[in-house]
Amino acid sequence: MLRKLLISSSSSSSSVLSNGILRRAFPSLSSFSSSLSLSTSSYSSSPQTDTDPSSPNKDETEDTTILQPSLKISIDRSSLYTPPEHSHEPSSDSELVKHLKGIIKFRGGPISVAEYMEEVLTNPKAGFYINRDVFGSGGDFITSPEVSQMFGEMVGIWAMSLWEQMGQPEKVNLIELGPGRGTLMVDLLRGSSKFEKFMKSLNIHMVECSPTLKKLQYNALKCTEEVDTGSGDKTVVSMFGGAPVSWHATLEQVPSGLPTIIIGHEFYDALPVHQFQRASRGWCEKMVDVADDASFRFVLSQQPTPATLYLMKRCTWATKEDIAKLDQIEICLKGMDLTQTIAKRIGSDGGGALIIDYGSDGIVSDSLQAIRKHKFVDILDDPGSADLSAYVDFASIRNSAKEASEEVSVHGPMSQSQFLGFLGINFRVEALLQNCTDEQAESLRNGYWQLVGDGEAPFWEGPEDKTPIGMGTRYLAMAIVNKNQGSPVPFQ
Repeated sequence: MLRKLLISSSSSSSSVLSNGILRRAFPSLSSFSSSLSLSTSSYSSSPQTDTDPSSPNKDETEDTTILQPSLKISIDRSSLYTPPEHSHEPSSDSELVKHLKGIIKFRGGPISVAEYMEEVLTNPKAGFYINRDVFGSGGDFITSPEVSQMFGEMVGIWAMSLWEQMGQPEKVNLIELGPGRGTLMVDLLRGSSKFEKFMKSLNIHMVECSPTLKKLQYNALKCTEEVDTGSGDKTVVSMFGGAPVSWHATLEQVPSGLPTIIIGHEFYDALPVHQFQRASRGWCEKMVDVADDASFRFVLSQQPTPATLYLMKRCTWATKEDIAKLDQIEICLKGMDLTQTIAKRIGSDGGGALIIDYGSDGIVSDSLQAIRKHKFVDILDDPGSADLSAYVDFASIRNSAKEASEEVSVHGPMSQSQFLGFLGINFRVEALLQNCTDEQAESLRNGYWQLVGDGEAPFWEGPEDKTPIGMGTRYLAMAIVNKNQGSPVPFQ
């Protein structure tokens, strides 16, 4: 039957192709006649012989041929895109640079300074914080906990005082944002080790995105795994008081429901900032684009960006006179959102947060900077090889917290020198100096000056390029607490 269909169709295939199937399948085929032509005037034949001896019509089919249409197609390719030849020359760009350029190319335009900053610092594969230890003298910058143990001890005194104001709850979440090497938490726990009731109340939560730093924190806290004989669940505990320790990528992942003490030391300054510049058409967001020579460059947005809404909000928290003086403004969207998350949690669960960072109690103009090996470098130079940070807008933190919850009160900021001094760092350094070697005494004095001093240390006798520079007035401290607990020390 199939053979008969093929034989019968071959004699009329031309008319079928031209008048039947093609017209039904492609009703608009005639419109393509200029670029696509079909030729059905010639055919090719190929004999097919039935070799089955049982076939009843063998003689009838021996000389039968099946005609198949020969289809010739011509295509006009003149308007098709011809890609340039692929270059096999190796690119000197780092993986992060290629990634950033890929984002800009995919978007078809520049990206915000905030997005650039976030990729540079926390890109999962090549971010500055992700795969290296960036702290200490061997890193790119030094933080207060790395300067002296006294810093963590004073923060521990603040945390214990707040815990007492909360009524000494049996369980409390102690959260540190961006714990670095874990030095601050180690000093806090070691300094508080004699206060057993406080130590037993602690559930420690480290908010950290870097796998490398997580390992350093785990080792610094001398963590071990304990297995619950009943459930078989494993719990990581610190040898400092036996407090359970857990890690989270964000604050939102930390379980709620318990009174909470949050420590945010030099965390806000690493959050990405949006920069705006005054132009003839108004405030324009500063963006990062790729120049003709394949380097990065700054440009201004042509249209309002989503971050403009936050700029408008920030401007309502400042006077018109302050805004009129500025040609540039920095705002930290993630800092505002983080503060609101903190305030809502403290408002519902109780507790407080301590924020210590360098910044100002007012709107910030242009502070974004890059530091590589303790030296300032260009922000756009070799992204991923230097730390990016910006001044913290403490006024924005205050207003964001108040806006988020009516159950919290905000205190400060005060200088780091005042904060540590009120908590007793002067007495602590004197006690430590009583039982130490000359070398240890020099280290203590240098550390003390860096924490509370202003400018260069006056007593330094070493190399000029290593003169201790005081952080006492450049760093500020602010507290956000539940109103039911009153004013925290030392902000009364």
